[in-house]
Amino acid sequence: MSRITVLGAGMVGSAMARDLAARHEVTSADRDARALARLAEAGITTREADLSDASVVRALVADADIVVNAVPGFMGFSTLKTLIEAGKDVSDISFMAEDFLELDGLARQHGVTVVCDIGVAPGTDNVIFGHHDVSMKVERFECLVGGLPQRRHYPFEYKAPFSPIDVIEEYTRPARFVEGGRVVTRPALSEPEYVDFPTVGTLEAFNSDGLRSLIQTMPHVPDMKEKTLRYPGHIALMNALSAGGFFSTTPIDVRGQQVRPLDATAAILIDAWKLAPDEPELTVMRVTLEGTEGDARVRYVYDVHDVFDEATQTSSMARTTGYACTAVAELILDGTFDVKGVSAPEIVGRHPGVFDRFMAYLAERGIRYTSTRTVL
Repeated sequence: MSRITVLGAGMVGSAMARDLAARHEVTSADRDARALARLAEAGITTREADLSDASVVRALVADADIVVNAVPGFMGFSTLKTLIEAGKDVSDISFMAEDFLELDGLARQHGVTVVCDIGVAPGTDNVIFGHHDVSMKVERFECLVGGLPQRRHYPFEYKAPFSPIDVIEEYTRPARFVEGGRVVTRPALSEPEYVDFPTVGTLEAFNSDGLRSLIQTMPHVPDMKEKTLRYPGHIALMNALSAGGFFSTTPIDVRGQQVRPLDATAAILIDAWKLAPDEPELTVMRVTLEGTEGDARVRYVYDVHDVFDEATQTSSMARTTGYACTAVAELILDGTFDVKGVSAPEIVGRHPGVFDRFMAYLAERGIRYTSTRTVL
């Protein structure tokens, strides 16, 4: 049994704390007393704390064998830097805006193992990519992914498992992907296409900026793209809001007050997009890799369709995202993955012995990826 500190007790952080507490001594830290109270009822040690204070973080993790970093993205980089300087191994799911690979040298200097962006996407799709990049010459990678409510409601037909302002960023940040060996940029929400999924029907996919570390770590792969999935009609509605200025960050005068339209929009949508505590939702993802394997040109396709777990009242997004992170925490703890420095998930997937154990860990928790191999 190891000592693990989980920083952040939000939807995903709480799910990870519960998962790890079945096998380890877990401490969950957050400033949200209500979230911590729910974990305390499950027998998990909790600490109410301001995680934006580096000295507080250092004290919280002093005795930890590993730290799971689930703080909000805007705190992710600074918190990770503090953890590395404290000499702690980390499995990180904060999805920071900064380039976490910039901390690789610092992590090597302190002799620690850190894995970042280890959720569902980025995360599991990267692990799959890295695994196949060892045994075949990958020429094309595509990830289609989305979290959706099981029940569709007009007009948005969408619910957000996290802050609307973070979702809106997907709709405004230019999408980078790799085409013909070159990094190209397209507007978010662009190049819509319909994609059929046997378990959920027809969804629409649009460009989003989800490749992240793959652009740096997989420069030998000429074509890579990530797209977000929504129910049909959502793209047109978001494009209309964007064109109308509702996502603008330029303040406007409203009765003598300077207000960013984006903040007002997010404040309105927070209730419209909020998932009820027991509202069923789903996660759907399809990962496609094409290339040469031996003398054959092949295509691998991985699919997952995961739903809200009624027995544990755990959302699908928390399950698919959080359990990927706890899987890697276990792999670091038992030495299966022991590379010093900061690693992206695709590097983890390349490591011997990781892929099968990682996928088995998810399957044990009901997250089952199906895969097909086709000779082209």
